[in-house]
Amino acid sequence: MVRRGAAGMHLSLMSLIVDDYDEAIRFFVDVVGFELAEDAPSVAKDGTPKRWVVVQPPGGETRLLLAQARGERQQAAVGDQFAGRVGLFLTVDDFEAQYDRMIAGGVEFTTEPRTEPYGRIAVWRDVAGNLWDLLGPDPTPQADVQE
Repeated sequence: MVRRGAAGMHLSLMSLIVDDYDEAIRFFVDVVGFELAEDAPSVAKDGTPKRWVVVQPPGGETRLLLAQARGERQQAAVGDQFAGRVGLFLTVDDFEAQYDRMIAGGVEFTTEPRTEPYGRIAVWRDVAGNLWDLLGPDPTPQADVQE
């Protein structure tokens, strides 16, 4: 039996554990080019203060909650949320411009850009050390097929 998803469903928010709110905001906003959607005081379950910090790509629907690590278990997960695999994928319209922006901002790329059948790709580390794919369209013009 094939089950159909509910209409109007999308992934709206996911958490990314970081060492420091302000360092993560600077990285994602100033270097990567995201927008700061929210930065508000909040309270943890144990009553201690924390912040609700959300960033998102301009015009994007999926947002990142930047969650400052609390305790040994969360601290151990900083930079390894995906067990060493690429866990996040940033798709851009202009790969070269975004790549250049990120290089200028000091982002560490673990691979050189390459062209695959699905487009341009390079793997990079975020401020916490998690691996991402930077993805963009294939820059080579496609030949018109004449029948």
